[in-house]
Amino acid sequence: MLDQWAHLNGAEIAFARPGKPTDNAHIEAFNSRLRAECLNASWFLSLADARERLEAWRREYNEERPHGSLRNLTPQAFAEQAQHAREVA
Repeated sequence: MLDQWAHLNGAEIAFARPGKPTDNAHIEAFNSRLRAECLNASWFLSLADARERLEAWRREYNEERPHGSLRNLTPQAFAEQAQHAREVA
């Protein structure tokens, strides 16, 4: 079903190759940041508190923090720029 969906939507599926940890470099970099900046830096008082802090970190990461891979734009600004480019074209 995944293969069919990908074909119908023009998506290319790229699986990580066994024994090639660099295939997951972006995921590992994200996980490392999440651990260092949120999980290891916080003392969670409850499950609700953990959810609140993780959501706040996620929003800051996705909306306010510039990313080098996005030409130092925030993900939100990069998406808006791409949307604008599609509308102009």
